[in-house]
Amino acid sequence: MGTASTKSRNRKKNRRSEIAPPKITPPEVSGSPPTRDLSDRTWLISSPFIMAVGAILRLYNLSLVPFHHDEGVNGNFLVRLVREGFYHYDPGNYHGPTLYYFSAIIPWIFRFLFGQSAQNNYGLNTVTVRVVPALFGLGTIWLVLLLRRRIGTVGTLCAAALLAVSPGAVYLSRYFIHETPFVFFTLAVVVAGLKYYEVGNPVYLMLASVSTALLFATKETAVISAAVLAIALATTHFYLWLRNRFFRENQADRKRQRSERGRKTNPQTSAMERLGGVEKLALLFLIAIIIFVGVNVFFYSSFFTNYPKGVYDAVKTFEFWTKTGKEAHVHPITTYVWWLWRQEPPLIVLGAIGAALIVWKPRNAFALFSALWAFGLLAAYSLISYKTPWLVLNFVVPLALISGYALQVIYDWALGKIRLIIGMMLLALALSGYKTFDLNFFNYDNDAQSYVYVYAHTRREMLALVDEIERVAQRTTRGTKTGITIVSSDYWPLPWYLRDYTGVGYHGRMTSSTEPVIIASESQGAEVQTNFGDLYQQVHSGFNSAGSYPLRPGVNLLLFVQRDAVGRNLALTAGDALASMPD
Repeated sequence: MGTASTKSRNRKKNRRSEIAPPKITPPEVSGSPPTRDLSDRTWLISSPFIMAVGAILRLYNLSLVPFHHDEGVNGNFLVRLVREGFYHYDPGNYHGPTLYYFSAIIPWIFRFLFGQSAQNNYGLNTVTVRVVPALFGLGTIWLVLLLRRRIGTVGTLCAAALLAVSPGAVYLSRYFIHETPFVFFTLAVVVAGLKYYEVGNPVYLMLASVSTALLFATKETAVISAAVLAIALATTHFYLWLRNRFFRENQADRKRQRSERGRKTNPQTSAMERLGGVEKLALLFLIAIIIFVGVNVFFYSSFFTNYPKGVYDAVKTFEFWTKTGKEAHVHPITTYVWWLWRQEPPLIVLGAIGAALIVWKPRNAFALFSALWAFGLLAAYSLISYKTPWLVLNFVVPLALISGYALQVIYDWALGKIRLIIGMMLLALALSGYKTFDLNFFNYDNDAQSYVYVYAHTRREMLALVDEIERVAQRTTRGTKTGITIVSSDYWPLPWYLRDYTGVGYHGRMTSSTEPVIIASESQGAEVQTNFGDLYQQVHSGFNSAGSYPLRPGVNLLLFVQRDAVGRNLALTAGDALASMPD
């Protein structure tokens, strides 16, 4: 017997069904029986497991890999922000402020709860600053899992798993640079925009606006991503209109379309009604634009402490950016494709299969959009002469989506034979997993291997130099007040590791010094001996015949200490550091 509440629920359900957008499902093979989707239980077990694997790979032993040159520069900005409360956007840096402000949250919490000392000792170290991009990397996997309605259960789980163990996605999630937050915000724009289109809730439009603003406040390359996303969206809509207007599907599709016409209104009319009509939509988009501008002004002006200069500089940065890559990091047009083939073979192969399936039968609008997104970005960045490996992450995420879509289609065509998909995924995950473990935990600084992500990376032996400096500082009894003169022109990321030392001079050229420690390049060794004679002795590293400490490929540093400050037998013990270095 129906009750009033039951009837009310039924009426609400009917109203929702009238305005709900048509569900976009993976393409079906004409004439084949429908496949059985994976159970909710399988989904509820698999998705947390994928997240757990992604978390372990991204968060385990974050201090293992020494800071890269770029990480050291970013760390220097963060140290000033946390300790001095100062950050003003520099257009010459052309990377936005979001990474620094998000990373400052942890040390600020330590200071609020436990004081200044806790902030410097526990809140501002290699692990705590790298946690931030690692969490953004983990969040990107979570965003992929929210796309289940768009690419299917199998496709979503496969896409998330491929991203979770991607060598590049893991490596760059453990890097204190802007790329991982940037990619997270890019995908957040897509997910929030889709959700708004599906349910018409203005909250999702505002989330999309905030995500877009944070994207532009993270890196200047936001203009490229935004343009490609807009072109991909417009092309997808144009194709759907063209297909519906001029082309006919097979007989089964025509019957389905006639049946749908009898039950549904025009999709565009239905969408406009769902979003509240033209006037409401215009008002909401105006609010979204205001939010976008406000968030960018908020960050680039350093919370209005550098207003309006910070905002002007945010625009001026594109003048610097257009000059980037004229000399350094210039590579051929095919470089990104070659790098993907070497580093992410499962993604490039499955992504190509997915793209071919979409071109053959483009019935899934989101899959078509993702393919245009992936290969549009690949084409755009390939046309720019400036190329770096971390930009590959921009392609990895959409490639994972269309790879998952390809596996969903294969699953449907195989009539739900999950063993086939499991076999293909095991092969893909085994290949990616091996590369991920070897790259991230063993050969993370070895450019002799075929890992392009190891790009002019700091050598692990550099950490022995830092340890030796600390040992010298202890012997001088001055601790972090020990004076250090750095005459080498190459020294990054040493400023990060020496952030607690108050007497460091970064001269970049030979100069006079009375400090207990001098750090010089290998080519300056003879000049140091000539200028300072017997006042300083070299601390041999034990790593090579020159006794130098490898900093990065082609750059080796020498450590000299003042004899009177630390005694004359220090050099005899420095080689012991070799035994303590990780394999």
